[in-house]
Amino acid sequence: MAGPQRGIQSIEVGGALLRVLVDADAPLPLRELAQRAGMPAAKAHPYMVSFGKLGLVEQDPVTGHYGLGPFALQLGLASLERLSPLRLAAPSLAALAATIGHTVAVAVLGSHGPTIVAIHESSRPIHVNMRVGTVMSIRNTATGCVFAAFLPAAVVAGLVARESRDPAITGQDTGRVPRTDIDPMLAEIRTRRMARAVGYPLPGINALSAPVFDHRGALALAITALGPAGSFDPAWDGPLAEALRECADRVSARLGYRVGQAIS
Repeated sequence: MAGPQRGIQSIEVGGALLRVLVDADAPLPLRELAQRAGMPAAKAHPYMVSFGKLGLVEQDPVTGHYGLGPFALQLGLASLERLSPLRLAAPSLAALAATIGHTVAVAVLGSHGPTIVAIHESSRPIHVNMRVGTVMSIRNTATGCVFAAFLPAAVVAGLVARESRDPAITGQDTGRVPRTDIDPMLAEIRTRRMARAVGYPLPGINALSAPVFDHRGALALAITALGPAGSFDPAWDGPLAEALRECADRVSARLGYRVGQAIS
């Protein structure tokens, strides 16, 4: 295996300053910027001058505070335009399936509802009627409930109405969640950032599903792990849930979502 590659230390040092500006809520004075990056202001200043010439940062002419510049915005926009959430998530999903030893599926919002677009089978495949293109119930599956919890209410209402007219949707006929109980359940999903299904809509199959958010805080996709009830632990704080949550958070971060950011 190839060893660690040699980098340019000065670029890495300057990168610490840029990272501080990315995380900051407002432009910063040089002294505070340098302090947050762990260096003296005298050391930080030449970097800021060079970054300013490149357009990566700009200095307020009145306050002297530093913020991100127009070229930084162009870099960010170019990166976002090239991002494919599913392609970006694929390596993490395959690794998750291998780590937990259970099947992992990915769903995005399709024209008919939450739709499976990728499945990573574990070494112990399960026999379920789910394949790429399967539409999941918005109310009666762990995958669908993630979308119900994090999509706008008007969108969810439209999907529920459509589902009631389409018996082919997986889990649609279970009637597991009475209408009077849906709001408390969705509130719990928002708090835990995860939905679960224990023995439904498929008897003997458990599932956990976690949301992935993009840079705007909008739901991009849902990652669902599922397996036989005898070996799949659906506990909210169990090792399976923790591995799934870490995977979803890692993909969200790659899409530009920051922890604590408001969900849109």
